[in-house]
Amino acid sequence: MRRPHLPSQSFDEREFYLDEFHEKSLLIALRADDLVSEADMHEASEVFQILLLNETRVILLIEPVNGGEPRQRVMELYKQLARAAKAPRASPLAFSTDETLNQRCIRMWEVLRDTRLCVGLWPHRAPMSLMCCAQQIAIQLRIYKLVYIDPPGGLTCDGTRLSFLNGSGLQDLLCPGRADEKGLGDRRPVLEAIHGALQGGVTSVSLCPLAGIGRELFTYEGCGTMFTRGDYCQVEKLSIDDFHEVEKLLHRAEGAGYLKPRTRQETALLLLHGYGARLGPADMEPAGFCALFPYPEDHAAEIAGLFTISRYHGEGVGSRLVEAMVKEGERLGLAYVFGCTTQEGAQSLFMRHGFQRVEPEAVSAKKWQGYDPERRQIVSVYKRDLAIP
Repeated sequence: MRRPHLPSQSFDEREFYLDEFHEKSLLIALRADDLVSEADMHEASEVFQILLLNETRVILLIEPVNGGEPRQRVMELYKQLARAAKAPRASPLAFSTDETLNQRCIRMWEVLRDTRLCVGLWPHRAPMSLMCCAQQIAIQLRIYKLVYIDPPGGLTCDGTRLSFLNGSGLQDLLCPGRADEKGLGDRRPVLEAIHGALQGGVTSVSLCPLAGIGRELFTYEGCGTMFTRGDYCQVEKLSIDDFHEVEKLLHRAEGAGYLKPRTRQETALLLLHGYGARLGPADMEPAGFCALFPYPEDHAAEIAGLFTISRYHGEGVGSRLVEAMVKEGERLGLAYVFGCTTQEGAQSLFMRHGFQRVEPEAVSAKKWQGYDPERRQIVSVYKRDLAIP
């Protein structure tokens, strides 16, 4: 089913993530106390309504308090979302600690059969924590994305926010005493819950404050920490089904100055020869991209359009892409591969992988046909000779 058009003047990051979340299920766990702020309440309502309009299944698991304004806000939020989802007007599901996990999940599915919104209430101060309950439900229902709302937000180590953490990094934090060393001892319960969810099959988990949930879900940088179970990076050639989303990423990278501007035809050629890197399952968002553009007359190819989404900087995505292109060049029997860049980070990356800086004349002359003379003066060219079988 095609996602309905959302009003937008131009491509933005939100559209990219809405494509990813279309017809997927998101489980958001939060406490009623998190809804005290009117501004936070408004942002949460807006984000959830955007997801519902996107035909995303939104499952809210909320721990209310006994009476008072926070509980009223929970009901107000539910009514707003029920209208947006065109859900039958009914009370949220009140879960009991006497129920089995299967009973809770069956009740939720009874609701989700008819609507994309399900709100469950977990007893205040129950023997099992809200985060553990959310973890169990997410595993049992194989939820695509789990979001833990926590006022402290994502993880911070040595004054730097960790915007992304893979399975091995999380496992390291859970080693005895490691979380305390990093000043994260008080976050261990939620880290254990996240680890369990990922091990149980949940694709990704986000940890963020309610005030930033829109930035966490709809921007590349996020505002919290996103966790994935995969500590590996898969690099595969793009299919035509990838072209739309990757083309939007290329336009963004050009606008930010990471890549040189290209015409529509040049971009299409890049996509035809493009490779995407993903951390984790194949349905995860792309973490990086490059193309291996051929110069058959010189038995060579150019690594072009190389970039990594900001959230995954430092995760080795660029290295995996370059490694994969070198191996592909060897498989094709090429004499050499090369790359051209004005970015210092890319220059260092090429050098780490055995490329040598050369003069422009040392690579295919066809590369420079119609090339901007001014840019040619500032671009750095890196070349790596390959072993010919």
